[in-house]
Amino acid sequence: MGAGMAQLEGYYFSAALSCTFLVSCLLFSAFSRALREPYMDEIFHLPQAQRYCEGHFSLSQWDPMITTLPGLYLLSVGVVKPASWIFGWSEHVVCSIGMLRFVNLLFSVGNFYLLYLLLRKVQPRHKASSCIQRILSTLTLAIFPTLYFFNFLYYTEAGSMFFTLFAYLMCLYGNHKTSALLGFCGFMFRQTNIIWAIFCAGNVIAQKLTEAWKTELQKKKEERPAPIKGPFSEFRKILQFLLAYSMSFKNLSMLLLLTWPYILLMFLFCAFVAVNGGIVIGDRSSHEACLHFPQLFYFFSFTLFFSFPHLLSLNKIRAFLCLVWKRRIQFFVITLVSVFLVWKFTYAHKYLLADNRHYTFYVWKRVFQRYEIVKYLLVPVYIFAGWSIADSLKSKSIFWNLMFFICLFTVTVPQKLLEFRYFILPYVIYRLNIPLPPTSRLVCELSCYAIVNFLTFYIFLNKTFQWPNSQDIQRFMW
Repeated sequence: MGAGMAQLEGYYFSAALSCTFLVSCLLFSAFSRALREPYMDEIFHLPQAQRYCEGHFSLSQWDPMITTLPGLYLLSVGVVKPASWIFGWSEHVVCSIGMLRFVNLLFSVGNFYLLYLLLRKVQPRHKASSCIQRILSTLTLAIFPTLYFFNFLYYTEAGSMFFTLFAYLMCLYGNHKTSALLGFCGFMFRQTNIIWAIFCAGNVIAQKLTEAWKTELQKKKEERPAPIKGPFSEFRKILQFLLAYSMSFKNLSMLLLLTWPYILLMFLFCAFVAVNGGIVIGDRSSHEACLHFPQLFYFFSFTLFFSFPHLLSLNKIRAFLCLVWKRRIQFFVITLVSVFLVWKFTYAHKYLLADNRHYTFYVWKRVFQRYEIVKYLLVPVYIFAGWSIADSLKSKSIFWNLMFFICLFTVTVPQKLLEFRYFILPYVIYRLNIPLPPTSRLVCELSCYAIVNFLTFYIFLNKTFQWPNSQDIQRFMW
């Protein structure tokens, strides 16, 4: 029976992957017909990749407007160049816009497979129904609108996702040297991916801490000590445990032996920052780091919107309101702090205010800019979204949650520019780690993603416009 279910799951997976790739190829064809020239950030990425494709690797050939490392261009050359040797295609063909964009479509196939493998590893496999749930979850995440859209343009998103997911998978299988190497590849696509390599190390540490914490709880249960009372009693107990754990040379040496590949990668990153004079290469004027705390709130809202079948329900709202009433002093303090952070640390990047091709331009203009008070009125929504996200992760250990939210904070808060692309990786890692939702919710989520994708592709391809001072065709996008 088990072998039969596994075979059936294999058929379902193959069918889902084949159908997704077929639809993607049709969309890719539509994109290629509509976009004959580089669009948006492609005006920097495509010419640089073509220079690499022609064998011009010197720094004098580097476009100073590019702010990411050359991972995408190097890998693209490694993929398209062999095609000229095998099939005898000319350099003009293999280095064309269409061929370079197709590299991301290949990444999307790899991402589909990695998402499935991660779901098999992360989620328990004790129910026959979980087979359908895993396939639906994989399909849903593979067509996640913000990620799926960039599979058809020459951006770093698909490759960045591929190497980060691959690193996470290898970490879960205990192959930490390979995980760190893949983390380095992810860093070569986007520098902030170093945070997710650290998350892999944190995953290892969280696992060991959880094992030790369970042993500690079992000991205390047998000893039956006097319970510590107070609103922060659990926090105090965990803090005492962490202090005691970190004082043990045996524990620290064990963690060092497990995580040394990630520590080495971190040293390489620090060396890069020291030599480069910062994390950004090229044009730094538009990518200055700052303490943009509301970015965390925007991510919570983004996640609530795209995971509403799992995070938003009458029961959830009722449970949240009951908790607020029960712990009203704590929530009052959280609200005050949140209002202060919104007041003092809200930034509007010049690109956000000027570039009307992005959806974020309209979100900002029609929601946040219309009335000053709106950003404060949304604070309860942010708090509910944050609580709902944390509640959906309660199956994970307290230490895993701690590592995840530290990495989430580190990857979002320093970004001044509000752009939905920056939320893709943390969202996918979050979504992979919540318990497998019921099939009905997954179907609802998948249907909503399909509708959003249809609308965004239709608008991008058909609802074009022009700026008054330019003859170029402009399009709306994420």
